[in-house]
Amino acid sequence: MISRQATATLWRPTGPKELDLVRELNWRAWPPRLPEQPIFYPVLNEDYAISIARDWNVKHDGAGFVTRFEVDTDFVSRYPVQQAGGRTILELWVPAEELDDFNAHIVGEIQLVHEFH
Repeated sequence: MISRQATATLWRPTGPKELDLVRELNWRAWPPRLPEQPIFYPVLNEDYAISIARDWNVKHDGAGFVTRFEVDTDFVSRYPVQQAGGRTILELWVPAEELDDFNAHIVGEIQLVHEFH
């Protein structure tokens, strides 16, 4: 009998440097946070990820990207949804020191779904 693991779909807006690091990790993990980045925040909807990549990353980095990935639902439920603005501005806040464990629960590959220049 084949069982499928239940997953949650998350999105991550990112700039070119972080995307290069994801590529180096074979599209399977997020790189460690920098000292000034105490949390890793994937977002819960594609439109919000697009607006950050298009409106913030392009302005600051010259390009913005949106990735989509799946995480084990049981694991990711430990992180409460954070409303970072309007009712659709939803994020998960993963402490930097828990990122390795978070990465271990990614199911499949991280996919590049949008890019803006």
